[in-house]
Amino acid sequence: MVAPGSSRGGPSRVAARGGVAAPGSPRASSAATAFAALRRRWRWAAPSGASALERAARAFLLASAALVLACALYLYVFRYVGRGGRARAFAAAGFVGDDAGLGLGLGGGACDVFDGAWVPDDTGRHPLYNSSECPFAERGFDCLANGRNDTGYLKWRWKPRRCDVPRFAARTALERLRGKRVVFVGDSMSRTQWESFICMLMAGVDDPRTVFEVNGNEITKTIRHLAVRFASHGLTVEFFRSVFLVQEHPAPRHAPKRVKSTLRLDRMDNFSRKWVNSDVLIFNTGHWWTATKLFDMGCYFQAGRSLKLGTSIDAGFRMALETWASWVQKRVDLNRTHVFFRTYEPSHWGDTSQKVCEVTEQPSSEAKGNDKSEFGAILADVVTNMKVPITVLNVTLMGAFRSDAHVGTWSYPPTILDCSHWCLPGVPDAWNELIFSYLLTNGWRNMEG
Repeated sequence: MVAPGSSRGGPSRVAARGGVAAPGSPRASSAATAFAALRRRWRWAAPSGASALERAARAFLLASAALVLACALYLYVFRYVGRGGRARAFAAAGFVGDDAGLGLGLGGGACDVFDGAWVPDDTGRHPLYNSSECPFAERGFDCLANGRNDTGYLKWRWKPRRCDVPRFAARTALERLRGKRVVFVGDSMSRTQWESFICMLMAGVDDPRTVFEVNGNEITKTIRHLAVRFASHGLTVEFFRSVFLVQEHPAPRHAPKRVKSTLRLDRMDNFSRKWVNSDVLIFNTGHWWTATKLFDMGCYFQAGRSLKLGTSIDAGFRMALETWASWVQKRVDLNRTHVFFRTYEPSHWGDTSQKVCEVTEQPSSEAKGNDKSEFGAILADVVTNMKVPITVLNVTLMGAFRSDAHVGTWSYPPTILDCSHWCLPGVPDAWNELIFSYLLTNGWRNMEG
């Protein structure tokens, strides 16, 4: 899913389907040239004194040429949809090898990095850090510190079927991110990924005292905005808690008593103005889109002044993503900012009440867990119709095998069962390895300067 017409650096940038063909695209320009030539040719052949039959023939030829041009543009814009439907939108971060051969697929082609398997790490490079030595990893995700004795879950790596993920090098990553701003937006899963991202980079820092939370805050779920500064590299890595991405709002005056609050599906979170002017922008949402966290809590949907009491969660999710997509297209400078959207990562609860959590010692041999596949289909549909390049991190299948990597009973405090969040180090590190690899092979060449 590479964007041939992307303004972000040629064939290596992932583009959403459904956009308008770039003015300079070879197919569009050649079709337009052919159309113009046909018009000039017919003008020479059919002077102003042409008969009615000649004028009708001329009109027919022009209409036919216009139809051919429209078909060419349609095939250019929707070529991926025609080859594989919506699922093609999730062949998102396929790496194209650069001069160093990083991320090069077999035969030199692009590679779907999400089509792969977890394999034992025989390189000795995992885990990539020690959570107990990283001041930005929450104690609640540090399973070893919380009493987990088996360490096998730390020694797996994600292996795409047709290529290799470049080895993560913290010092190289820090140099490439020098002077940049990286922003994560989403729920607690996003915060876990943010913590992983920082801890991975910390492995390349000579003096840990040069890395700090800019407001002196402790890393906790109660703070909506956290920002860690790597002073020696001029790099800031931030997290904004926005579990729905759209605006949460008090109930309007005319609302029924059961309505305690609303989600404004047509308005982005008030914090969204702070997400722009970033160099890397990574979104996620999904785990809060449930009846338990919405309707049972008296939170319903709203668009404009209209309450949407009969709107389903899936429909509300779609409307929110469409609002997000519109915001990205209008507000984000895509000549500067790489936008990623991470898909829903599965949980592995033993029952629907989320009271049974049995963490295995090995990854599952088959994909399991609640993967909210309907959300994936909605995201694919929305991204397909965007007119700007978006990189979809399709991590759903990756997580489906990792029933061994959840926090489980090794939380803090230990009375909390958790088969949703991941231990650190763990699965979120693999997501970030893919982000670093994508930027290194495709994106960072456009972040120079």
